[in-house]
Amino acid sequence: MSTSPRDLVDDHLLAAGLAEGAGAILLQVRQELQARGASSAELKDAGDAAAHAYLMERLAEARPDDAILSEEGTGATGRTGTERLDHPWVWIVDPLDGTREFSEPPRTDWAVHVALVSGGQPVAGSVALPAQGRVLSRVPAPVLPLAPPARPRVIVSRSRPPEVALHLADAIGGELVEMGSAGAKVAAVVLGQADVYPHSGGQYEWDSCAPVAVATAAGLVATRLDGSALVYNNADPYLPDLLVCHPTLALQVRLVLDAWLASH
Repeated sequence: MSTSPRDLVDDHLLAAGLAEGAGAILLQVRQELQARGASSAELKDAGDAAAHAYLMERLAEARPDDAILSEEGTGATGRTGTERLDHPWVWIVDPLDGTREFSEPPRTDWAVHVALVSGGQPVAGSVALPAQGRVLSRVPAPVLPLAPPARPRVIVSRSRPPEVALHLADAIGGELVEMGSAGAKVAAVVLGQADVYPHSGGQYEWDSCAPVAVATAAGLVATRLDGSALVYNNADPYLPDLLVCHPTLALQVRLVLDAWLASH
């Protein structure tokens, strides 16, 4: 798909500002509802709605000619909208990645994802970790973490660790690190708090697009589990598996995953 000339510097700044702004709203919503004794379900619903409304309004103002795919969207901005397939510039956002973690104060392992895609690849992107006071962006790129320790840290969901992650950790002599949202998991690898994040069992484009934009800018490896490229802005946004790892582990991890996939 061809694209027109564009100043991506402004897009990098916009992605970071939007992620940070949505994160600030989420922190306010969380604080106010928690003070009222709101239920977890109320926290989830209010957080999703507030962050989505903010991002849609800001993107409509700042980039009225761009298309949008949002987890909370409907119609043209939702998962079944096809208008975006004809656009050279598509924003893929997750207003609140990790609603469960958000609804369990004081947990910090939840995120906001904002990415811009062109030609199937993220060209700008930011991941805000509001409760940690961090915003990670493609520009400026994060520094590649130090080489992994002797026992690589394999990051998994605390509630549903996938079989492939358990197998991988055992095969490379790693240790498991439990964490919540996909964005928080990828951020942990970017920040050098973990070394490998293998996921299977179902995700959508908004779960990984912005995190992958940040991870690849840092020099990390980010692919599908089978080693193929991650491609975004598909008609069906289902993108069920993901691997993010430190480059020094890439070959070892690839050999283990290839053998595992061949047997499943």
